[in-house]
Amino acid sequence: MSEEINVQENAENVSQDMSSVVAYKKGDVVKGKIVKIEDNQAIVDIGYKYDGVVPLKELSNVALDNAAEAVEVGQEIELKVLSLDDGKEKLLLSKRAVDSEQSWADLQSKLDQGTVIEAQVKEVVKGGLVVDIGLRGFVPASMVERHFVEDFSDYKGRTLRLKVKELDREKNKVVLSQKDVLDEEFETNKKKLMGELQVGQQLDGTVQRLTQFGAFVDIGGIDGLVHISEMAWHHVQQPSEVVAEGDKVKVQILKLDPENDRISLSIRATQPGPWQQAADKFQTGEIVTGTVKRLVGFGAFVEIAPGVEGLVHISQIAHRHIGTPHEVLKEGQEVNVKVLDFNPAEKRVSLSIKETEEAPEAPAKPERERKGDRGGSRGSNHNEPIPPRESLNMTLGERFGDKLSKFK
Repeated sequence: MSEEINVQENAENVSQDMSSVVAYKKGDVVKGKIVKIEDNQAIVDIGYKYDGVVPLKELSNVALDNAAEAVEVGQEIELKVLSLDDGKEKLLLSKRAVDSEQSWADLQSKLDQGTVIEAQVKEVVKGGLVVDIGLRGFVPASMVERHFVEDFSDYKGRTLRLKVKELDREKNKVVLSQKDVLDEEFETNKKKLMGELQVGQQLDGTVQRLTQFGAFVDIGGIDGLVHISEMAWHHVQQPSEVVAEGDKVKVQILKLDPENDRISLSIRATQPGPWQQAADKFQTGEIVTGTVKRLVGFGAFVEIAPGVEGLVHISQIAHRHIGTPHEVLKEGQEVNVKVLDFNPAEKRVSLSIKETEEAPEAPAKPERERKGDRGGSRGSNHNEPIPPRESLNMTLGERFGDKLSKFK
C-alpha cells in the first residue's frame, strides 16, 4: 500500500515539475547562462528541461574561429529560439539574431545623433576592416585614418572609435568611419592651438610631407608650411635637399592666418644667418676664393661663403678698361678676390679681383717718339727728327736767298 502511495506522489511531483516548465516556441526571446563552451558551439541553460545549443555562426554577426571569442562561461545573454524538438531534446538558439534586432535600432539612434561608438576589429578584408557592433560593421580603408594606410594587417584586435555613416537594413549593410571622429578632433584641436600660437614663436615639429614648393610640418596636431625659400639660408632647389618625411625640425612662426587655416613657418629663422656665421671669418685685405653668382652692368656679385655675397665693382674687375663684366667673367666662375671692406652688420662686403693680380707694365715708347717729345712739337711730321738750327738756316738761305735779298 505504501509503495502505491509513493508512486502516486512521485507522479504528482513530476506532473508539478512539468507544469512549472515554461513552454517555448520558435521565435521566442529568452535569457540564459553559458554553462559550457566548445570550439564550435556554446551550451546554454535557459531554465528549460534540457540545455540549448548556440552554434558558432549564431554567436556573432562576424566570423569567429571559436566560441570563446564571443562568450564566456557564466555569462548571461539574451537568445532567440530557432528550433525546438522535445522528442530529440534538441534546442537551437541564436545570440546573433537578438543582437541584430537590438543593434539596428541602436545604430539608427547613433546615426541620428552622431554618437561615437567603440568596436573591435574582427577581420581585415579587401577594401577595409570588419568590426563587431552587434552587427557586421564595415569600415572602408579610406575611412580608417586621416592619412593613407598601405597595410592594415596589424589592425586586427584594435579598438576603433567610430561614427555610423550608412545603414541599410534590407541589404544588411552598416558602414562606419573612424576618420570622421579623427577629423572632428583635429578641427577642435586646431582651433584651440591656433588661439595659443604667436608670430615669432619657435616650436619643435615633424616633417609630414614634401611638395615642390616646400614642406608641411606638424607642430602639435596642426600643420604649417615651410616654403622652400625658408628652408635654409642658401639656395635650395628641392626640399628633399634639406629635410625628409619624419624628420624632427625646429621652426619659427612667420605668419598666422586663422580664417584660412594657414600657418607660415621657417626653418632658417631658427638658425644663425650666413652673415652672423661669417662675422669673424673675413678680414679687410684678405684674399679669398669665391664664385661669381650674378653679373650686372656695374659689376659682379661673388659668393665668398654660403649666403654671403660681395660686390666687385666694374672698376675692380680688371686693370684694363672694360665695357661690361661679361667681357672677362661668367656666372659660376671661381675667382680670387680681395676683401676691401667687410660689414656683416649691414650685410655688405666690397671686393676686388684686380688687386689680387699684379698690374701689367706700361709698354715702352719707341726711341724716335722719346726724342720728339724732348724737341717739342716743331715740324709737321712728328715721326721725323727735327734738324739742327744751323742746318735749318742754311737750307732756308740756300733755297730762298735770292728772294730774301730784295727785303734788305
